[in-house]
Amino acid sequence: MPEENTNTTTMWPPGTVHLVESNASNGKDIVLHPRPSEDPNDPLNWAPSRKYWNMGLVCFYVAMVGEFINANTPTWGPMETELGFTSEILNDSYAAGCAALGVGSVILIPFALRYGRRPLYLFSTVVQFGVSIWSAKMRTVGDLMGVNILQCFFGSLAEAIVQMTIADLFFVHQRGRMNALYVWTWLLSGYLGILIAGFVASSLGWRWIWWLNAIVFGVTIFVVGFGYEETKYCAPTMVPTVITNGIQTGLTHEGRRASSHPAEQDAKGTPEEPAKELYTENNKTVDSDIDLELPNECSSRGICSTTINPGIPMKSYRERLALFTLTPSSNDSFYRHIYQPMLILTTIPAVAWTALVYGILVALGDVMSTTMSSYLPGPPYNFSSYQVGLMSIPRVIGVTIGAVIVGPLSDWTVLALSKRRKGIFEPEMRLWCIAPFVPFIVAGALLFAIGLNNQRPWPIIAVGLVLYNIGVTPINTLTIAYVTDSYKDIVGEALVAVTFIRNMFSTAFIFALTPWVAKVGLLNTFVTILVIAVAIIMGFIVFLLYGKALRRIFASRYRRYAGRQYKDRFPVL
Repeated sequence: MPEENTNTTTMWPPGTVHLVESNASNGKDIVLHPRPSEDPNDPLNWAPSRKYWNMGLVCFYVAMVGEFINANTPTWGPMETELGFTSEILNDSYAAGCAALGVGSVILIPFALRYGRRPLYLFSTVVQFGVSIWSAKMRTVGDLMGVNILQCFFGSLAEAIVQMTIADLFFVHQRGRMNALYVWTWLLSGYLGILIAGFVASSLGWRWIWWLNAIVFGVTIFVVGFGYEETKYCAPTMVPTVITNGIQTGLTHEGRRASSHPAEQDAKGTPEEPAKELYTENNKTVDSDIDLELPNECSSRGICSTTINPGIPMKSYRERLALFTLTPSSNDSFYRHIYQPMLILTTIPAVAWTALVYGILVALGDVMSTTMSSYLPGPPYNFSSYQVGLMSIPRVIGVTIGAVIVGPLSDWTVLALSKRRKGIFEPEMRLWCIAPFVPFIVAGALLFAIGLNNQRPWPIIAVGLVLYNIGVTPINTLTIAYVTDSYKDIVGEALVAVTFIRNMFSTAFIFALTPWVAKVGLLNTFVTILVIAVAIIMGFIVFLLYGKALRRIFASRYRRYAGRQYKDRFPVL
């Protein structure tokens, strides 16, 4: 990497930031990115307990949606018996759900950008509550289709809006853990949802799966309604003068921050930095115009903080729970955000690669689920539906191990590599962590396929599931974090595109599976999918070598897309 001046961000590509202050007295200070404002209401300035409470509520929402979407599989047999639904109708309902998952976030995320995250979380929970009751009272094919479409349409938010919340609340050096927590919650809830639904269907009947969901979603409405705060930050047009150590500094958002949108600043620096670098050095805040002594703002852990302006009042509890947080916009059309994710997907390489990785790995996992449901009930295994559900346990073990490892490993890696490079962080630094997990993908998929194809004992298949999921969780986490770090100002729309491709992959592979296996056999089918998956994953080498150059080449395109976003963190004057 070429030497770079750590006191300027001139010509840095998007995502490159000054993360570690190598000149600080203890040599360990982390420069916060994105830069928090002086407003105590800024979510980046919230106390850790307040951040984790809101993140915990988001994870609970994700867990409920993941369980709700996946819990219908154990109901298919009883519904065939009681309601006369054929396998073809049930498969069509699954296809309808996949399509709704693909397009739901495309329609809904623009509302989260314009009106805030809170109304979308709350409204989606209310809809899921109603759909749970509808599911419990299902009678006709129309009910089945309507339930699957609405459930997945609004549930698709769980695959895109969470990264926006993480970017709202957490700094670059914290996002690895948070993304790992999200991926773990999403995968775990899907696997446990199948397992728990099987128990409920066997003991209480299939309708009670949905009645219990209705009860939990009903409680969740009140928890989210009275506990979850809006994390989208809209800066005031003017911040009062800062008083530090009795000295009036006269800083405003125009002087301290930058009055324009980050996309406009990127012409001179990065989207996360003002044109004139403002950084912490030996407990001083420094830029070209101001050299102001600050009190000791570095914690014992060495994380540099910013000064909170005591002249800005904290919002009341009622204000913090406002239903809408409207973001003004002077240069944009609301409808642009519906089609712009597809433009981002096809014109920014990192987003396209992340979509392919996420899509192929989730599709391969779905193929595993489908083949287990088809093969394990037959000889020599003769598994009951309950026993097939128990095969979710190896997956739970795998995703948990992967999540526990990758979160700390990812954040530790970026800090260590940034220190070695004079404090400069590059988003590609996270990608080094992918290498150790690729062998788990290969070994797990092959062990599963060989075991099932050759009718080996079921523990071999279970071990394959554990190994595969140890690899899946970290790789999905790292690729999503890479996009978030590189293109923070368009992360919502970027993840909409990723989610769309992920669901298209799953739909295509599931519907092609039966004729594919019939023609070439189960093992050859898995080997082909695995070769495709590994080829796509190994693209991380390309981004390690050329990722920074690609970010620089496509920087103007990124600025154009970011300039069309609603202005939240930066004031609209």
